[in-house]
Amino acid sequence: MLDVVGLNVSYGAAPALWDVSVRVDDGELVCVVGPNGAGKSTLINVIAGMHRARTGQLRFNGQDIAALASHKFCDAGIAIVPEGRRLFTQMTVLDNLELGSFRAAAKAQRAASLEDVLTLFPPLKAKLTSLAGTLSGGQQQMVAIGRALMSRPSLLLLDEPSLGLAPLIVQDMFRAIREINGRGTSVLLVEQNVSMAMELASRAYVMEEGRIVAEGPADDLMNRPEIQQAYLGL
Repeated sequence: MLDVVGLNVSYGAAPALWDVSVRVDDGELVCVVGPNGAGKSTLINVIAGMHRARTGQLRFNGQDIAALASHKFCDAGIAIVPEGRRLFTQMTVLDNLELGSFRAAAKAQRAASLEDVLTLFPPLKAKLTSLAGTLSGGQQQMVAIGRALMSRPSLLLLDEPSLGLAPLIVQDMFRAIREINGRGTSVLLVEQNVSMAMELASRAYVMEEGRIVAEGPADDLMNRPEIQQAYLGL
């Protein structure tokens, strides 16, 4: 599905990613973990078409998408839930959700997609006419994920979905992510909550200072002493 090979990214003259390669297969849930400033968000923003790579390959379903216009990434079947949610706070929950389904193919299935989102996140049913800015942080994250799902993506990119949420809400959020993947949507998850991300994922990549420093099956990485020491405090 997704093949990123030898990605190099800069912000002006400042390098951000060096020779980064990741892949996500059909139906897979893959996580990228690492400390603040490791380049995780830069990586996911490049895959979403929000930032350009300097060099490297970016292939999705066999198509080279590196040079596509940003809005064409959504047409290709990629959707992102950005860090911080970025909702339109003065618009209703329903309006925010429907903004995710403006592609022609998605618009034709808007009613079914909305029903799927409300089944996944039942608390939103009673909030459809509420302004998004009046919702709790957890509910706003539900709207952000729901908005991405309304585009009916084949690959969902999640950037720090647990950030700023209470522990019980985080558990609900990860349950929803597991269910989304169980429905057949491939997921690339960027997350600082290493233990929960590793439990959820089949494979994982560890980033530090713009580079991939470890990769493999999530269970294997979790059992490596250097990972436990660096990220879990064990």
